[in-house]
Amino acid sequence: MVTLGIDSGTQGTKVILFDLKRSKIIGRGSAPHRLLPKRDPTAKEQDPADWIRALRISVQGALASSPAGTHCRVAGIAVSGQQHGLVALDRENRVLRPAKLWCDTSTAAEAEWLVRKNGGLRQLIRKTGNGLPAGFTASKILWLKQNEPRQYARLAQILLPHDYLNFWLTGNKTMESGDASGTGFFDIRRRTWSLPVLRSIDSRLTRLLPPILDPQETAGFLSANSARALGLPTGIPVAPGGGDNMMGAIGTGNVVNGVVTLSLGTSGTIYAYSDHPMIDPLGEVAAFCDSTGGWLPLVCTMNVTIATEAMGRALGLTHAQWTRLAEKVSGGSDGLKFIPYLQGERTPNLPLATASYQGLNLSNFTSGHLARATLEGISEGLNYGLERLRCLGIRPQEIRLTGGGSQNPLWRRILAQTLGVPVIKVATEEGTALGAALQAGWILMGGGRKSLRELTTRHVRLDSSTLCRP
Repeated sequence: MVTLGIDSGTQGTKVILFDLKRSKIIGRGSAPHRLLPKRDPTAKEQDPADWIRALRISVQGALASSPAGTHCRVAGIAVSGQQHGLVALDRENRVLRPAKLWCDTSTAAEAEWLVRKNGGLRQLIRKTGNGLPAGFTASKILWLKQNEPRQYARLAQILLPHDYLNFWLTGNKTMESGDASGTGFFDIRRRTWSLPVLRSIDSRLTRLLPPILDPQETAGFLSANSARALGLPTGIPVAPGGGDNMMGAIGTGNVVNGVVTLSLGTSGTIYAYSDHPMIDPLGEVAAFCDSTGGWLPLVCTMNVTIATEAMGRALGLTHAQWTRLAEKVSGGSDGLKFIPYLQGERTPNLPLATASYQGLNLSNFTSGHLARATLEGISEGLNYGLERLRCLGIRPQEIRLTGGGSQNPLWRRILAQTLGVPVIKVATEEGTALGAALQAGWILMGGGRKSLRELTTRHVRLDSSTLCRP
């Protein structure tokens, strides 16, 4: 049985073809995305048509790199997508405007207004289980209403990024609880829409949202038009898919208590499985549903590899060059500290904050110190989030690393020291796409918690050579 896992992220799309019988990736494809140029640095937008273009290129690339005839063996498909983005459609299913992304903080004022409108943070948490940072979808809808009223008047359907890709694949508009948890108007305890929060934006919104799928339902079947575009047979079942964090949990085997996943991508996310809702009274931990029927308490920081890449550009050094310099500097960077809020911050909720280096002097004003302090500052920000999870009762026994930043051995050692827990890298670089491929297989097998645990135990492998202990 071969399944196709699609990971549509902020920077690009990755696709894998996974042979469940041999427990092996047999095809890979990828294509980049681009942010649309904006004068406002807080605005982060993409054209959903770019996601479709990248999806087609990536699937075709994966098929081209796989054994002959693989396209006829694909039995299931699932999509992972970046969370929180707003895809606004009109009555003819045309995209009204570019999608505002998870990292768009231009809606900070709208987020604050919605919190006040709903009686403050405590009352909002009672309604949904979550606070409402600027990244959540709710503030984007209010922003559209207030800033682009003509477009808002044409609004007929609200989808999230992975929902839009599912719609393109199947012709069906659906949503599922995991991704819906990040909208800001979904009650994670009852797995349904929070009508009071929706009405605080606009009473008509309840009519603009698609139905919520059960984790074990299909989103539909591959349509004839999409099948031709991808080079696949028609009628392939498309699993519900989910947000990137929900699929990343499956792809790292984070479906049992004690395992914590840390994704070192553009943003940093730390999350764990829970069999009951975990509500943070401070609203800093996102009380998400997962894509298995459980819950996924999660912390997100917005400045991870985006900070290391910016630092490398400023120093004029490659990743390998600045890492070698950082390795020569002792822990603590001789008093140099980095506050990593280059594009505001979500945890803690500081959307308008800025970054800084502190404690500079003539002895630590070197490229190596700046590089190590950057890694340490990002890691301390992640530790802030892990401590919030601990306060809610999460007891991490092992932290599984994924994402581009996990490739850096020095960073792994710094994380083990900072977080106080053994860290180990997942062997598969495409952990989120693997999660999607495994979800597709899970649906084909009929679902069930036991079968999912068995799937992840069999197919999720860890790279023992990367284990770092505190």
